[in-house]
Amino acid sequence: MKKYIRKAILVFASGLLLYGVNGCTDLDETAYSELYANNFYKNKLEVQQAVLRPMTHMAAWIAPTGQNGYYYHSELSSDQLAWPQKGRHGYDGGDHFRQHYHTWTSNEGRMRSAWTLLWTGVGYINAALEDLTAIEDPSVLDITPAEMDSYLAELYVLRAFHYMKIMELWGNVPIVVKVAEPLNPKTQPRAEVFEFIKEELETYVPQLQTYSEAMVGRVSATAGYAMLAELYLNAEKWVGTAMWDECIAACDKIISGEAGGINGAPQLADDLLETFSNTNKNASENLFQLAYSREGGNTFSWGGFFMGYDNIKEVLNVGYGGWNAFVVIPSAFDAYVENDLRKEEWFLFGPQYKYGTTEPILGTEEWNDQPFVYVNSIRRESEGDTTSEGSMAEGEENSGARFHKYKSGTIDDENYQENHYILYRLTEIYFNKAEALMRKNGGMATQEAVDLVNESRKRAFSEEDWPAARYTVASLTMEEFLAERGREFIFEGKRRTDLIRFNKFVTASWWDHDPTNDPNRELYPIPSTQLANNPGLDQNPGYPRSN
Repeated sequence: MKKYIRKAILVFASGLLLYGVNGCTDLDETAYSELYANNFYKNKLEVQQAVLRPMTHMAAWIAPTGQNGYYYHSELSSDQLAWPQKGRHGYDGGDHFRQHYHTWTSNEGRMRSAWTLLWTGVGYINAALEDLTAIEDPSVLDITPAEMDSYLAELYVLRAFHYMKIMELWGNVPIVVKVAEPLNPKTQPRAEVFEFIKEELETYVPQLQTYSEAMVGRVSATAGYAMLAELYLNAEKWVGTAMWDECIAACDKIISGEAGGINGAPQLADDLLETFSNTNKNASENLFQLAYSREGGNTFSWGGFFMGYDNIKEVLNVGYGGWNAFVVIPSAFDAYVENDLRKEEWFLFGPQYKYGTTEPILGTEEWNDQPFVYVNSIRRESEGDTTSEGSMAEGEENSGARFHKYKSGTIDDENYQENHYILYRLTEIYFNKAEALMRKNGGMATQEAVDLVNESRKRAFSEEDWPAARYTVASLTMEEFLAERGREFIFEGKRRTDLIRFNKFVTASWWDHDPTNDPNRELYPIPSTQLANNPGLDQNPGYPRSN
C-alpha cells in the first residue's frame, strides 16, 4: 500500500514545505495530483515538458517582467537604475529608497518574494530530477540513454545556475538536492555552496548538447560554459580563490565555437539592435535565452518596470503601458559620450512625439497638457528647481532617461513583442575573458584584452568617430573597463555583481547614494520570516536575526 503521495505542485523553499506530503490510505481513490515517474511520463514530450518547466518559472525572477526577484535587487541597488518617487507615485513604503541607499532590512517584502521565487525554482528542478532519474527504461518513452543523460544534465546545470544566483544574493545558504529533505536544512558556508555549484557545472556542462536552433530556450553547452565563466570570474571575490585561467578556458570554449552556435559558432552582432530586436530568436551572439512569444501566449513584457505611463504608447505605437518605475540615474546617463550610438539607440530621451510625426505628446502629471520631455535629472523642475542634484524623493513623471534597449516593434508589426530575453550573449564572454586577462596581468590591460573590448565597442561609434573612441593598452584601465562594462550591459541585470567584484558596491558614490563602507551589505539578509520558520538557518553577518 502506498502510504504517501507527492503532490504535483510540491516545491521546496527555504526549508519550508510549501505544499505538503499528504497521507493516502484509500487505494481506490483517483489521485489526479500524483506525480510518479512510472505513471505520469508517457512519452518524450512529457519528459521535455518536465525539463522545461523550471525555465518557464525562471522568467518570474530573472527577467524584468514586473516581479520582485533577482533582477529588481540587482539593478535597484546599483549605480545605473533607480525607482524614485514621482510626485504622488512610486514611494511604495520606501522599498525602492532602501534599495538605492542600501538601508534594507530582513523584513523586506520584495526580498522575501525573491527568496521564494528562487527556491521554488530549485524545488521544481529537484522534483524533475527525482522523477526522471527514477525512469528505469527511457526507451519505452522513445528516449535513448544519451538523450536522457542530456536532459538530466540540463536540469543539473540549471539547478547550479539557481544556486549561483542564490549564493550571489545571500551567500551562506542551505544546499538542498531532494524535495523537502530535510525539512529544515542548515545554512552552509558560502565556500561550500560555491564548491557544490562548481562541481555540478564542471561535471554536467560537458554533457550538454551544443547550442543550435533546436536548443533555443534550453540549457545548451554555450549556456553552461557562460555560467562557468561567470562563476570563475567571481571566484576571487566570492571565496577568495582566483580562477582567471579557468575563466579564460571557459570563454574559449564558446568563442572557438566548440560549444555550438546558431550558425556553427556565435558571432558578435554587426549592430546594436539585432540582439534585442523582436526578431532576436536566432540572433548571432545569443548563448542562453528565455524564449518568449506573444503569438504563443507568453510575452516578454518589460512594460511594468520600464514603460512610462499610457501616454508613451503613442510614442512607440504599442498597446502596452507601464508603471513609470525604473529610470536611468543622471550619473549613469552622463557616462555615455554624446557620439556613443548606444546613447541614441538604447534610451528614450528628450522631446517625445507621437509615432511617425512631429506632434508632441503631452504630460499627464506634473507636466499635464504640456509637451513631454525626458530630462537627465530627478528633481522638481515643474516647481522651478533646475539646478539641484535632486533626490529619490523629488522625481517627476519625466525624470531620467528611459529604457529602449529591447524594442517590441509597433502594434502592426508581424513580429510585435516576439522578443526573447537574453541571459548570456557573446559580448559578455569577450568582456569576461578580457577582464580575466587584465587581472592576471596585475590589473593592466594586455593587447588581447584591448582587442576583445574594442571588437564590441566599435559598434557604438561611427566609422569617423572610431579612431578617437578605440581603447589602447594605456587607456583601458580597470576603472575604465568597469565603466565600459556598465555602458554595454545596462538594463541586463548584471551591475550589482560587477560592482561587488570591483569592490565598488559599498565604497562608491553615485547620484543620490553615499557609500555605506559596510562589507556586510554585499549580501542581503536572510528574510526574517524564513529564519522564524527554519531554526536551521543562520542570519548573515551584520544583520539581526529579527527586526
